[in-house]
Amino acid sequence: MNTRTTRTLAAGLSLTAALAISGCSSDGGDSGGKPKLSISGAYMPQPVNDQMAGAFMVVKNDSKTADKLTGVTSPLSDDLQIHETKDQKMQQVQSLEVPANGELRLERGGNHVMFMGLKSTPKVGDKVTVELRFEKADPVKVELDVKERTYNAHTDGNAH
Repeated sequence: MNTRTTRTLAAGLSLTAALAISGCSSDGGDSGGKPKLSISGAYMPQPVNDQMAGAFMVVKNDSKTADKLTGVTSPLSDDLQIHETKDQKMQQVQSLEVPANGELRLERGGNHVMFMGLKSTPKVGDKVTVELRFEKADPVKVELDVKERTYNAHTDGNAH
C-alpha cells in the first residue's frame, strides 16, 4: 500500500469508529435505540371463576423501532400466556409484533393475554397489576381495570 491509500483507509476507519461511538443509528433518535411504548384502554372482564381470565389493551409504539411482546407476569397468576387468534382459533404464541409507528391491539375475539389458574377472583372495580415484557423495550407495569363481564371497549365508547 502507498502512503495515500493508507491515510485514506485510516481516515475512513476513524470516521466509522467515531460514528459508532457517537451512537449514530437509524432509530430516529429513540432513546438508546429502544422503542417508545405506551399502553391504553387496559382492562380485564370480571372472571367467571378462578380458572382463567383475559386481559385486553392497546400497546402503541411511537418509534421507528419495531418490538415484540414476549411475556407477561402478574401477582394474580403464575401462568400468563400470550394468545393469537387466527381463523377463529386461539393458540398460545411466544410473542406478538408491536410494529414501528403502529400498535398491537389486544382485544376480545383477537390477540390477547390469558391468565390461567387465578390465585383469587377479582371483582368489578378492582385493579389487577401486570408487567409486560418486550424484546427491546424496558418492561412496562400496567393496571387493568376489572370491568363487567359484558364490557367491550369497542361498543362502550371507551376505545383509545
